[in-house]
Amino acid sequence: MTTSSTAAPALDLGHEPGLQAVLLDMDGTLVDTEDFWWQAEVTLFAELGHRLDEQDRAHVVGGPMARVMEYLVARTGVDIAPADLGALVNQRFVDLLAGGVPLMPGAERLLNTLAAHGVPAALVSASHRHVIDIVLRSLGAERFAFTIGGDELPRTKPFPDPYLEAARRLGAEPARCVVVEDTPTGVRAGEAAGCPVIAVPSVAPIEAAPGRLVVPSLEQVDLELLRSLVASRV
Repeated sequence: MTTSSTAAPALDLGHEPGLQAVLLDMDGTLVDTEDFWWQAEVTLFAELGHRLDEQDRAHVVGGPMARVMEYLVARTGVDIAPADLGALVNQRFVDLLAGGVPLMPGAERLLNTLAAHGVPAALVSASHRHVIDIVLRSLGAERFAFTIGGDELPRTKPFPDPYLEAARRLGAEPARCVVVEDTPTGVRAGEAAGCPVIAVPSVAPIEAAPGRLVVPSLEQVDLELLRSLVASRV
C-alpha cells in the first residue's frame, strides 16, 4: 500500500458488486483534531489582539485552509496575507499535534472492520500533506490504500474533486463508495461527487437529506450499514 497522493490506482474495483470502498475524512471524523485547529486559531488571533467566538468557529470548521484564512482576515482586519496567516496557524497546529492525536470513538473499530472484510479505505482530507503524515503516526498509514491532502489537487472540498479522484484511483464507481464526513463542507464534496454520505457532525450541525445519513458517532457505523447505503443507490 501507499499513502502517496501521486500513486497510480491501487486497486481496480470495477467488477465488485455493492460496496466498493469507504472514503473517510480525517479531522473531526477519524481523529479528534478540530479542537486543535480551533485552539491554534484562537490563541494566534488573541496574540494579534482579536477574539474569535463560536460563530467564527462555525465558519471555519472543515476548511479548506485558504477559505478559512480569507474569512479570518476579513473578519478581524489583521494586516497579514492569508497565505502567511495560514502558515502561522499550520505551525501552531503541528506543534499541538506533537503529543499525539486521539482517535474519535468508533474509528479504530470501523477501520479494523473494513480491513478484516477486505473493503478498501482511503483517507481524503482538506488538511495539507505534512499534517496528514503527522496524524498517520496515530491513525496508522497501513490502514489506507492511499491518502489525499488538500494541497495536492487544484481544488479541494467543498468541490467534489478529492472524492472523484479517490474513486478514480480505486477504479470504483462513486455511487458505490461511501463517504464519511463530519462537516457541511465535506458533506457537500461527497454528495457533489455522487457518493452516498454518512455525516457524523463534530462542531457544525448537519441535517439529514436524501442520500445522506446523519449519525451521532462512528460507533453506529458498521459494515451492514455501509452496504445498505450503497444498495439503496445502485
